[in-house]
Amino acid sequence: MFNPTRDQVREFFCSAWKKHVERLPLVGAEVTAADIAARHPEYHALLANPDAALNQEWAPESGQMNPFLHLSLHLAIHEQTSIDHPPGIRAAFDQLRARMDAHDAEHVLLECLGETIWRAQREGQPMDALAYVDTIRRKASLL
Repeated sequence: MFNPTRDQVREFFCSAWKKHVERLPLVGAEVTAADIAARHPEYHALLANPDAALNQEWAPESGQMNPFLHLSLHLAIHEQTSIDHPPGIRAAFDQLRARMDAHDAEHVLLECLGETIWRAQREGQPMDALAYVDTIRRKASLL
């Protein structure tokens, strides 16, 4: 399984963004990464400055969201919905998209995924995929 380092993730997003801006060919996951980055103008300056991206820290205690965590979660959600894994996530996502903008719907999934990861880490257990999809379905039915 691919397990990139923090710096590799940051370099990947910066490189994909640079290629996008320079209209160079994108390959594989770079296409999705550049699309996700394009929908986040608040990160463009950071992505254009790889040195700053590699050296900056974002502490949750200070209320800062790590942009690379945010972009990576978007990438994970894109992959999950494209292959419908965990099973049912695509239908749950479609329910959300029927009620809101696709990017806003992705942010609902991001929140659910973040909660699921946090719970698994706190409990020292694997992620509960069924609970994850169920949480998305519940949120979709409330909106």
